[in-house]
Amino acid sequence: MASLSSTSALRIVEEALAEAARQGFCVAVCVVDAHGHTLASARTERATPPILTFAEDKAYTAATMRRATAAFAERMAARPSLTLGLSTRQRLLPWGGGLPILHEGQVVGGIGVSGAQEPEDIACAEAGLRALGLGWEA
Repeated sequence: MASLSSTSALRIVEEALAEAARQGFCVAVCVVDAHGHTLASARTERATPPILTFAEDKAYTAATMRRATAAFAERMAARPSLTLGLSTRQRLLPWGGGLPILHEGQVVGGIGVSGAQEPEDIACAEAGLRALGLGWEA
């Protein structure tokens, strides 16, 4: 698997949404390829359009920066100059809920979940990846 297929991306979204439904969360989920291009996305009925945009940006950030968005946020917090330089960059969103998708140690995409609390977003993203046997980097 050199890249993530759209079929796999759809299943990841479905599984992440199923986990959100089990937990009663109102979220949006987006899966992108390794270059940050959207492969699949969806949201629960009550999730507003900006929530989907946040999920898209989390997925983009995780895939292109090759690290979990929460880890990226920690790195930015530790380096004020990094925060200043990247805070004006479009699409980089260091809120928890974005994970790089790994297959055989290689980043093949990213997932972003938004709408619940950060740990809950992360749990839904992990559930989507776990269902397909894919890895992630926290």
